[in-house]
Amino acid sequence: MFYIHQTYCISPQRTFPQVDLEILNHPVNKKLLAIEPLYDGIPPGILRRMGKAIRMGVGAAMPILKNTNALNGIIIGTAKGGMEDCIKFLNQIVQYEEGLLAPGNFVQSTSNAIAAQLGLMCHNKKYNTTHVHRGLAFENAVIDTIMQLNEHPGNNYLLGGVDEISDFNYNIETLAGAYKEELISNEHLYDRDSPGSIAGEGAAMFLVNDQKENAIAKLKALQILHSEDDGLVKNNLKQFIAAHLPAGEEIDLLLSGENGDNRTLKFYMDCEGLMETNTAIVRFKHLSGDVPTAAAFGLWLACQVLQKNDLPLHMIKKPFTGPHCNNILLYNNYKGLQHSFMLIRKY
Repeated sequence: MFYIHQTYCISPQRTFPQVDLEILNHPVNKKLLAIEPLYDGIPPGILRRMGKAIRMGVGAAMPILKNTNALNGIIIGTAKGGMEDCIKFLNQIVQYEEGLLAPGNFVQSTSNAIAAQLGLMCHNKKYNTTHVHRGLAFENAVIDTIMQLNEHPGNNYLLGGVDEISDFNYNIETLAGAYKEELISNEHLYDRDSPGSIAGEGAAMFLVNDQKENAIAKLKALQILHSEDDGLVKNNLKQFIAAHLPAGEEIDLLLSGENGDNRTLKFYMDCEGLMETNTAIVRFKHLSGDVPTAAAFGLWLACQVLQKNDLPLHMIKKPFTGPHCNNILLYNNYKGLQHSFMLIRKY
């Protein structure tokens, strides 16, 4: 598959530039809003024209761009893109009666604006693409990266997942029942037996290639699945583990995308039922929120675990009993329909 060499994340928690997950930041008006840095590396004239999704994506990627000389492509996954700027542009059409419109919001509103802005800023004219597949946007970006490396061994790619909370999309998802009706703190997200979760946003970026030397982690396997049948998902996960986990090894840690929604809990419980008795279980969506590209945050978190072998207590559902964490299984699902399994190993 590929090796991860650098990774940075902007999220509702303290993940950029320094990482401190011990302190849990809480929702504001039922939203886990990203903590944006000062963006010192972005010229002010460019920064003031950026929408939030683009700021987060570029901000998380800047440290990688500074440390990388040869970048052969930029591959981004996003479900919503710059939705806030899109709505502003559509409102302008009505306001100015389809007359002379300011182009800024239109340019910043397209889903590929994040990858495009990164390409412009680092003068990269090579492979540049964006995947927009709702809850599997980041996973499809991962698959694209794997295909590129199979075709072009030795290349370096910037891989990322980005999504923002826009007022428009938040209202639509609220009406669709995606978020909890009651006011709830994220530290109690998993205690309520009710539908819905908490909205989130953020950006996670990775420098990946097929070279083992100095790598943080290896993404060994990935599988995606569309289904509402929990039995089918369980069987596919069982086959995934049997096919890709080395003989004689076990899953040391399960990174569960459990989001506090009782309608999707059965999928996560089935997944936990396949784990060994000494497999640790860790949940992360009380940190990131239920964002469509949450798997990007999960992959970033897996890299943190493999580097530090330590996690705060508020994330741990079942503690780790082994001496080392070598194999991490990341399971995520979006609205009980789109599922992904990732096997991440210590290089």
